[in-house]
Amino acid sequence: MSSAQPQPSPADTSAVAAEWADGLLDNPVIPGMHPDPSVCRVGDDYYLACSSFEYFPGVPILHSRDLVHWEQLGNALDRPSQLHLPPETPSSAGVYAPTLRHHDGRFWLITTNVAPGGGTMLFTAADPAGPWSEPIRLPGIAGIDPDLAWDDQGRCWCTYAGIEQTRIDPHTGRTLGTPRRLWSGGRDAQAPEAPHLYRIGEYWYLLIAEGGTERGHAVSIARGPAPDGPFEPCPANPILTHRGINHPIQNTGHADLVQAPDGSWWLLLLGVRPRGGTPGWHVLGRETFLTPVTWTDGWPVAGRVEATLSAPPWPAHPVAAPARRDDFDSRRLHPRWISVRSRPEDHCSLTEHPGWLTLHARGDSLDRPDVMFVGRRQQHLSCTVRTLLDATAGRGGLAARLDEAHHYEIEAGDGRVQVSARASSLRTVLADRATTPGPVLLRMDVLATSAAHWQPCKEPDTIRLGIEHPDGTFDVLAELDGRHLSTEVAGGFTGRVLGMYAAAGTVRFDWFDYEPIEVGSRTSAEAILAP
Repeated sequence: MSSAQPQPSPADTSAVAAEWADGLLDNPVIPGMHPDPSVCRVGDDYYLACSSFEYFPGVPILHSRDLVHWEQLGNALDRPSQLHLPPETPSSAGVYAPTLRHHDGRFWLITTNVAPGGGTMLFTAADPAGPWSEPIRLPGIAGIDPDLAWDDQGRCWCTYAGIEQTRIDPHTGRTLGTPRRLWSGGRDAQAPEAPHLYRIGEYWYLLIAEGGTERGHAVSIARGPAPDGPFEPCPANPILTHRGINHPIQNTGHADLVQAPDGSWWLLLLGVRPRGGTPGWHVLGRETFLTPVTWTDGWPVAGRVEATLSAPPWPAHPVAAPARRDDFDSRRLHPRWISVRSRPEDHCSLTEHPGWLTLHARGDSLDRPDVMFVGRRQQHLSCTVRTLLDATAGRGGLAARLDEAHHYEIEAGDGRVQVSARASSLRTVLADRATTPGPVLLRMDVLATSAAHWQPCKEPDTIRLGIEHPDGTFDVLAELDGRHLSTEVAGGFTGRVLGMYAAAGTVRFDWFDYEPIEVGSRTSAEAILAP
């Protein structure tokens, strides 16, 4: 199999190659909420975009030189003029599956904003790190998961969930012709979506997801002589699925196909890691996994997506590990930080009080869609997060958020610290304690349940919230079952986001720590005060 050679990359390619440590790599290659991955290769560089839903800025853009080590360059939609998510945008609405491509010397990104006043939009950039253009709207594209592909005549084809297709003018957003239905997967298959169209050798291949993004998720493929078909399905469809098998990785689907410089082929796709008892709860959202692809009789063959893979046949290009602590000493937040629906500059500042993140409250709690929240994706099954905050002039704290109806938080203000939990229609205060004046160090430990102690109703993890004292002692005020902050309980498409918020007045945060931990390693080495 062969394809057109990509153009040289505009990005920095100075990363130093290294040998793989033990000949193996771990999946997921991008942990935490990074669903619906779309990947393109330009020279020796890979670029990847993901869904971002109700969070702003939207559509994280990541870069790799080996398909395994990824670093976030920015967010494609980082201005209100590009991404409008009004307060009435439901959780798990907002920005759905993008497609990222490189064509004619530019990067192209197409996506759908499933929010009031949204729709399908196309963006371009000379550099994937940005800036990205203002949106080109495509009112003639009525479905989600839009794809872009160019044929040999330079015509641009947009294929989207359904599966439907039409030609477009990517410079104006105008549709050319009437949308037509294409091959849509297996008979009676649920949710044919996530189409990607490729010219490989003599055929055009149409890769789709089917079965829904839950446990029945699957990847199927068809091929034809032209971008609009007719398409014949692969006799071995679905070419990848984990439905109905006992495997630690589930919900596998929504894939994108990419060829490496050595001619090998790979799929990047989403999956989840359920934990605990039955039915299994995944808390990190849908993550990005990697799996190799071989070809037989002109069809791609993908095996199971494993938690550990043999390293690819090229040198590793590791990237610097993110700093454990953000001291908020820069003038701009790192692109990993995301907020709920919007982040008005007059409510979030790094310059108002240099060295501190200053948040001015809007909504008065995490129940509100306009809460002033700055967080980052939880990317490890077990971790510790800590922040030093000054709530002298307001009320705010540290939270684990899934949506407005599912969140845990420890909040400081008015001389007290309080732990609250919201699970659907139930909200309760679990602890309330007086504190001394001045900054307070709030902490949250997330401890994954060991797979060795399975029980039918066992929780996926435990979340402890409390105060850390100057001697390092963790004063646990509440310990909570993590299943209530899982997709299987809350519904929707997102994963946990851990971060800081203001619920009244002005709250300042001196620093924020995010530290991955091994289950039991921290708790066995330090003093913990039971709630």
